[in-house]
Amino acid sequence: MLGSKLDILKQEWIDVVFNGRNKAYGAYELRSKNGSNAGRALLYGAIFFVFVISLPTIINKIEGFIPKAQPKVKITDIVLTPPPPDPKKPPPPPPEPPRPKNDVVKFPPPVVKPAEEVKEEPPAQKDLVKADPGQQNIKGNPDADIVIAEPVGTSDVKAVTEDANKIYESVENEPEFPGGIEKFYAYLGKAIRYPAVDRENNVTGKVFVSFVVEVDGSLTQVKAVRGPSQTLQDEAARAVKASPHWKPGIQNGRKVRVSYTVPVNFTLSSDN
Repeated sequence: MLGSKLDILKQEWIDVVFNGRNKAYGAYELRSKNGSNAGRALLYGAIFFVFVISLPTIINKIEGFIPKAQPKVKITDIVLTPPPPDPKKPPPPPPEPPRPKNDVVKFPPPVVKPAEEVKEEPPAQKDLVKADPGQQNIKGNPDADIVIAEPVGTSDVKAVTEDANKIYESVENEPEFPGGIEKFYAYLGKAIRYPAVDRENNVTGKVFVSFVVEVDGSLTQVKAVRGPSQTLQDEAARAVKASPHWKPGIQNGRKVRVSYTVPVNFTLSSDN
Protein backbone atom coordinates (compact mmCIF):
# COMPACT_ATOMS: atom_id res chain seq x y z
CA MET A 1 0.00 0.00 0.00
CA LEU A 2 2.75 2.40 0.93
CA GLY A 3 4.73 1.45 -2.20
CA SER A 4 1.82 2.19 -4.51
CA LYS A 5 1.59 5.78 -3.19
CA LEU A 6 5.31 6.39 -3.28
CA ASP A 7 6.32 9.28 -5.55
CA ILE A 8 10.06 9.85 -5.48
CA LEU A 9 9.67 13.06 -7.50
CA LYS A 10 7.74 14.83 -4.75
CA GLN A 11 9.63 17.58 -3.03
CA GLU A 12 9.21 15.87 0.37
CA TRP A 13 10.96 12.71 -0.81
CA ILE A 14 13.67 14.70 -2.50
CA ASP A 15 14.35 16.53 0.75
CA VAL A 16 14.53 13.20 2.61
CA VAL A 17 16.97 11.72 0.06
CA PHE A 18 19.24 14.78 0.16
CA ASN A 19 18.99 15.32 3.94
CA GLY A 20 22.44 15.99 5.24
CA ARG A 21 23.97 15.99 1.76
CA ASN A 22 25.43 18.70 -0.43
CA LYS A 23 22.36 20.21 -2.12
CA ALA A 24 24.51 22.75 -4.01
CA TYR A 25 26.16 19.96 -6.05
CA GLY A 26 23.50 20.08 -8.78
CA ALA A 27 21.63 16.79 -8.51
CA TYR A 28 19.27 18.28 -5.96
CA GLU A 29 18.35 21.15 -8.31
CA LEU A 30 17.79 18.79 -11.24
CA ARG A 31 15.49 16.57 -9.18
CA SER A 32 13.57 19.58 -7.93
CA LYS A 33 12.97 21.06 -11.40
CA ASN A 34 12.40 17.78 -13.23
CA GLY A 35 8.62 18.27 -13.62
CA SER A 36 8.82 21.81 -15.02
CA ASN A 37 11.67 20.85 -17.37
CA ALA A 38 9.72 17.88 -18.75
CA GLY A 39 6.61 20.03 -19.35
CA ARG A 40 8.66 22.72 -21.06
CA ALA A 41 10.37 20.14 -23.31
CA LEU A 42 7.00 18.66 -24.28
CA LEU A 43 5.64 22.12 -25.16
CA TYR A 44 8.68 23.02 -27.30
CA GLY A 45 8.48 19.68 -29.10
CA ALA A 46 4.80 20.17 -29.92
CA ILE A 47 5.48 23.69 -31.25
CA PHE A 48 8.33 22.42 -33.47
CA PHE A 49 6.16 19.58 -34.82
CA VAL A 50 3.35 21.97 -35.75
CA PHE A 51 5.86 24.31 -37.41
CA VAL A 52 7.32 21.52 -39.59
CA ILE A 53 3.86 20.35 -40.67
CA SER A 54 2.75 23.92 -41.54
CA LEU A 55 5.98 24.89 -43.34
CA PRO A 56 4.70 24.23 -46.96
CA THR A 57 1.59 26.30 -46.28
CA ILE A 58 3.66 29.14 -44.89
CA ILE A 59 5.97 29.09 -47.94
CA ASN A 60 2.98 29.22 -50.34
CA LYS A 61 1.51 32.16 -48.44
CA ILE A 62 4.82 34.04 -48.61
CA GLU A 63 5.21 33.39 -52.37
CA GLY A 64 1.69 34.75 -52.91
CA PHE A 65 2.82 38.22 -51.71
CA ILE A 66 5.87 38.32 -54.00
CA PRO A 67 4.99 39.72 -57.48
CA LYS A 68 6.02 37.48 -60.37
CA ALA A 69 7.73 38.68 -63.53
CA GLN A 70 5.71 38.74 -66.70
CA PRO A 71 6.02 35.46 -68.63
CA LYS A 72 7.79 35.45 -71.97
CA VAL A 73 5.81 34.01 -74.87
CA LYS A 74 8.01 32.21 -77.35
CA ILE A 75 6.59 31.96 -80.88
CA THR A 76 7.99 29.15 -83.00
CA ASP A 77 7.95 29.62 -86.77
CA ILE A 78 6.70 26.47 -88.48
CA VAL A 79 6.26 26.52 -92.24
CA LEU A 80 3.35 24.35 -93.33
CA THR A 81 3.82 22.81 -96.76
CA PRO A 82 0.72 22.32 -98.90
CA PRO A 83 -0.62 18.76 -99.01
CA PRO A 84 0.72 16.67 -101.91
CA PRO A 85 -1.68 15.88 -104.76
CA ASP A 86 -3.49 12.60 -104.58
CA PRO A 87 -1.84 10.27 -107.14
CA LYS A 88 -4.97 8.11 -107.29
CA LYS A 89 -7.14 11.03 -108.36
CA PRO A 90 -6.02 12.51 -111.70
CA PRO A 91 -6.89 16.14 -112.39
CA PRO A 92 -10.12 16.66 -114.34
CA PRO A 93 -9.70 17.26 -118.08
CA PRO A 94 -10.14 20.82 -119.30
CA PRO A 95 -13.66 21.67 -120.46
CA GLU A 96 -14.43 21.53 -124.16
CA PRO A 97 -14.26 25.03 -125.69
CA PRO A 98 -17.59 26.45 -126.87
CA ARG A 99 -18.66 26.46 -130.51
CA PRO A 100 -17.58 29.45 -132.62
CA LYS A 101 -20.06 31.92 -134.04
CA ASN A 102 -19.18 31.03 -137.68
CA ASP A 103 -18.84 27.57 -139.21
CA VAL A 104 -15.35 26.10 -139.42
CA VAL A 105 -14.18 23.93 -142.33
CA LYS A 106 -11.15 21.69 -142.05
CA PHE A 107 -8.15 23.12 -143.86
CA PRO A 108 -5.33 20.52 -143.98
CA PRO A 109 -1.79 21.85 -143.83
CA PRO A 110 -0.19 22.33 -147.27
CA VAL A 111 2.22 19.48 -148.02
CA VAL A 112 3.87 18.90 -151.37
CA LYS A 113 3.28 15.28 -152.49
CA PRO A 114 2.19 13.41 -155.66
CA ALA A 115 -1.47 13.77 -156.68
CA GLU A 116 -2.16 10.04 -156.16
CA GLU A 117 -1.12 10.36 -152.51
CA VAL A 118 -3.43 13.26 -151.71
CA LYS A 119 -6.21 11.98 -149.42
CA GLU A 120 -7.77 15.28 -148.33
CA GLU A 121 -8.67 18.06 -150.68
CA PRO A 122 -8.51 21.63 -149.34
CA PRO A 123 -11.85 23.45 -149.08
CA ALA A 124 -13.06 25.28 -152.14
CA GLN A 125 -13.11 29.05 -152.27
CA LYS A 126 -16.89 29.09 -152.03
CA ASP A 127 -16.69 27.10 -148.74
CA LEU A 128 -14.60 29.85 -147.17
CA VAL A 129 -17.07 32.63 -147.98
CA LYS A 130 -19.14 32.06 -144.84
CA ALA A 131 -16.84 29.71 -142.93
CA ASP A 132 -13.44 30.04 -141.33
CA PRO A 133 -10.56 27.62 -141.88
CA GLY A 134 -9.59 25.38 -138.98
CA GLN A 135 -8.26 21.99 -137.91
CA GLN A 136 -11.66 20.26 -138.07
CA ASN A 137 -15.20 20.77 -139.35
CA ILE A 138 -17.32 22.51 -136.70
CA LYS A 139 -20.88 23.73 -137.00
CA GLY A 140 -21.08 27.32 -135.81
CA ASN A 141 -23.46 28.76 -133.21
CA PRO A 142 -25.07 32.03 -134.37
CA ASP A 143 -25.85 32.99 -130.76
CA ALA A 144 -22.23 32.62 -129.64
CA ASP A 145 -19.97 35.57 -128.90
CA ILE A 146 -17.23 36.53 -131.31
CA VAL A 147 -13.86 35.45 -129.89
CA ILE A 148 -10.40 36.19 -131.21
CA ALA A 149 -7.24 34.16 -130.56
CA GLU A 150 -9.07 31.67 -128.35
CA PRO A 151 -9.57 27.94 -128.94
CA VAL A 152 -12.92 26.73 -130.23
CA GLY A 153 -14.61 23.36 -129.81
CA THR A 154 -17.86 21.47 -130.16
CA SER A 155 -19.38 22.29 -126.76
CA ASP A 156 -22.80 23.97 -126.76
CA VAL A 157 -22.20 25.36 -123.26
CA LYS A 158 -20.15 28.41 -122.49
CA ALA A 159 -17.16 28.11 -120.21
CA VAL A 160 -18.17 27.34 -116.64
CA THR A 161 -17.64 30.19 -114.18
CA GLU A 162 -15.92 29.16 -110.94
CA ASP A 163 -17.78 29.63 -107.68
CA ALA A 164 -16.66 32.91 -106.13
CA ASN A 165 -17.39 31.58 -102.62
CA LYS A 166 -15.26 28.45 -103.02
CA ILE A 167 -12.61 28.00 -100.31
CA TYR A 168 -9.34 26.61 -101.65
CA GLU A 169 -6.95 24.40 -99.71
CA SER A 170 -4.01 25.08 -102.03
CA VAL A 171 -3.55 27.80 -104.68
CA GLU A 172 -0.92 29.01 -107.11
CA ASN A 173 0.06 31.98 -104.91
CA GLU A 174 -0.52 31.31 -101.20
CA PRO A 175 -1.88 34.14 -99.00
CA GLU A 176 0.78 35.98 -97.05
CA PHE A 177 1.01 38.32 -94.07
CA PRO A 178 2.56 41.70 -94.98
CA GLY A 179 6.30 41.19 -94.58
CA GLY A 180 6.13 37.39 -94.44
CA ILE A 181 5.27 34.73 -91.88
CA GLU A 182 8.07 35.90 -89.54
CA LYS A 183 6.37 39.29 -89.24
CA PHE A 184 3.11 37.51 -88.44
CA TYR A 185 4.69 35.58 -85.57
CA ALA A 186 6.33 38.78 -84.34
CA TYR A 187 2.84 40.34 -84.26
CA LEU A 188 1.50 37.35 -82.29
CA GLY A 189 4.36 37.65 -79.79
CA LYS A 190 3.19 41.18 -78.96
CA ALA A 191 -0.55 40.55 -79.15
CA ILE A 192 -0.82 37.37 -77.05
CA ARG A 193 -1.38 37.67 -73.29
CA TYR A 194 -0.58 34.45 -71.41
CA PRO A 195 -3.69 33.36 -69.43
CA ALA A 196 -3.08 33.64 -65.66
CA VAL A 197 -4.55 30.21 -64.88
CA ASP A 198 -2.20 28.52 -67.37
CA ARG A 199 0.77 30.50 -66.09
CA GLU A 200 0.05 29.47 -62.49
CA ASN A 201 -0.31 25.80 -63.49
CA ASN A 202 2.70 25.90 -65.87
CA VAL A 203 0.58 24.86 -68.89
CA THR A 204 2.52 25.08 -72.17
CA GLY A 205 2.24 23.66 -75.68
CA LYS A 206 1.10 24.35 -79.25
CA VAL A 207 -2.29 25.66 -80.33
CA PHE A 208 -3.29 25.15 -83.97
CA VAL A 209 -5.52 27.93 -85.32
CA SER A 210 -7.35 27.67 -88.66
CA PHE A 211 -8.92 30.56 -90.57
CA VAL A 212 -9.95 31.70 -94.06
CA VAL A 213 -8.11 34.50 -95.86
CA GLU A 214 -10.78 36.38 -97.80
CA VAL A 215 -10.30 38.09 -101.17
CA ASP A 216 -9.91 41.44 -99.37
CA GLY A 217 -7.24 40.01 -97.02
CA SER A 218 -9.41 39.87 -93.90
CA LEU A 219 -9.44 36.73 -91.70
CA THR A 220 -12.74 34.94 -91.08
CA GLN A 221 -13.88 31.62 -89.59
CA VAL A 222 -11.06 31.83 -87.01
CA LYS A 223 -11.08 28.88 -84.64
CA ALA A 224 -8.60 26.90 -82.57
CA VAL A 225 -8.43 23.32 -83.83
CA ARG A 226 -6.62 21.85 -80.82
CA GLY A 227 -4.37 22.90 -77.93
CA PRO A 228 -3.26 22.11 -74.35
CA SER A 229 -6.14 23.99 -72.69
CA GLN A 230 -9.28 25.88 -73.62
CA THR A 231 -7.93 29.18 -72.27
CA LEU A 232 -4.81 28.93 -74.45
CA GLN A 233 -6.99 28.11 -77.48
CA ASP A 234 -9.24 31.11 -76.82
CA GLU A 235 -6.25 33.46 -76.45
CA ALA A 236 -4.57 32.24 -79.65
CA ALA A 237 -7.82 32.58 -81.63
CA ARG A 238 -8.37 36.09 -80.22
CA ALA A 239 -4.90 37.25 -81.28
CA VAL A 240 -5.23 35.77 -84.79
CA LYS A 241 -8.71 37.27 -85.23
CA ALA A 242 -7.29 40.74 -84.48
CA SER A 243 -4.53 40.34 -87.08
CA PRO A 244 -4.05 43.00 -89.79
CA HIS A 245 -5.20 42.11 -93.31
CA TRP A 246 -3.19 39.58 -95.33
CA LYS A 247 -2.34 39.50 -99.01
CA PRO A 248 -5.05 37.24 -100.52
CA GLY A 249 -4.30 34.04 -102.42
CA ILE A 250 -4.25 33.99 -106.23
CA GLN A 251 -5.67 31.22 -108.42
CA ASN A 252 -5.91 31.49 -112.22
CA GLY A 253 -5.00 35.16 -112.04
CA ARG A 254 -7.75 36.19 -109.63
CA LYS A 255 -8.07 36.57 -105.86
CA VAL A 256 -9.75 33.63 -104.11
CA ARG A 257 -10.65 32.52 -100.58
CA VAL A 258 -8.02 30.23 -99.04
CA SER A 259 -8.06 28.23 -95.81
CA TYR A 260 -4.93 28.50 -93.68
CA THR A 261 -3.63 26.94 -90.45
CA VAL A 262 -0.87 28.26 -88.18
CA PRO A 263 0.68 26.76 -85.02
CA VAL A 264 1.10 29.05 -82.00
CA ASN A 265 3.61 27.83 -79.41
CA PHE A 266 3.06 28.86 -75.75
CA THR A 267 6.13 28.51 -73.52
CA LEU A 268 7.18 29.92 -70.14
CA SER A 269 10.72 31.05 -69.45
CA SER A 270 12.71 29.05 -66.88
CA ASP A 271 12.86 31.92 -64.36
CA ASN A 272 9.03 31.83 -64.11
